[in-house]
Amino acid sequence: MTNAERVASAVNTNKVVWNGINVAAAVPSTLAPGTPLLKINAPAALGSFRVGTASFGPLIVAPGTTADMVVGLDPADGAGPTTTDGCSPLTNAGAVAGKIAVIDRGTCGFVVKVKNAQNAGAVAVIIADNAPGSPPAGLGGADPTIVIPSARVTLADGTAIKTAIGTGTVSDTLGVDLSVLAGAEPATGKALLYAPAPVQPGSSISHFDTIAFPNLLMEPAINADLTHGLDLTLPEMADIGWFSDGDGIPDGADECLGSDPSSTVVIDGCDSGVTNVVFATGCRISDGIEACAEDAVSHGDFVSCVTSYTNTLKWDGVITGGQKGKIQSCAARASLP
Repeated sequence: MTNAERVASAVNTNKVVWNGINVAAAVPSTLAPGTPLLKINAPAALGSFRVGTASFGPLIVAPGTTADMVVGLDPADGAGPTTTDGCSPLTNAGAVAGKIAVIDRGTCGFVVKVKNAQNAGAVAVIIADNAPGSPPAGLGGADPTIVIPSARVTLADGTAIKTAIGTGTVSDTLGVDLSVLAGAEPATGKALLYAPAPVQPGSSISHFDTIAFPNLLMEPAINADLTHGLDLTLPEMADIGWFSDGDGIPDGADECLGSDPSSTVVIDGCDSGVTNVVFATGCRISDGIEACAEDAVSHGDFVSCVTSYTNTLKWDGVITGGQKGKIQSCAARASLP
């Protein structure tokens, strides 16, 4: 990448992913299904937008709230200087009723905006940010009388939505997409890195994205619900070159992680005395023996598999004929499988 490309990637929210094989393998068992999204159903070309969730009102759930979108209008008065800030009772309640209201951030609190839209009959509210930056922050505040869901989108996404509303009907769903893991890029399923705009020195690209759930140890801020588990941290360290099983092959390229580190081939307590050779793949001779034990349905099958495997090793010049016999002898005496 060029310097300019690196600069651009550092603020490419929701697009920068960790490509290591160990983290990729651990993502499905670590991250929970369900990412809050604003999915534009029509025009479909707008796609889906990441949202910041509210600390008040009902949780955003699946399948979500589906309706057409309308910009909420109110008087430009002492409560708010613009006609789209929702700081006063909405003047287009007839248009807003049964719809998802789009309201601009600014002047008054989020709960005021959402409550005014709720009073006008809106089924959900999208707050469009009034300053550049991503990912969208959450909506703070508290009001137990708010019974409709709400969320926040970035300035750029809010502008795109309002522009589309100005040219025709926009239908969308504010919900949780259970097909997307919380903290994974939808197309590839790989873990998202934290790439906010503007750059946050010390945090950007150095952490997993804050959208991850359950919260991860390597997010940019500590979270109260963290456990003592290492979630994606240990696989990430393996991807950057830790040698967890002492074979000299970086874990990110090791095809046999966790293989037997014994210096000689030991089968069910029988030490053959044959060097437990490490191959370029990160696998050892012992891994082939273990594979035979796992696949065998009887002791005879196991011994036959070991014989075939050691014959191949001899033919490839890895071991001598005498060493082949020592391994086979231990296999014959083993209580395996």
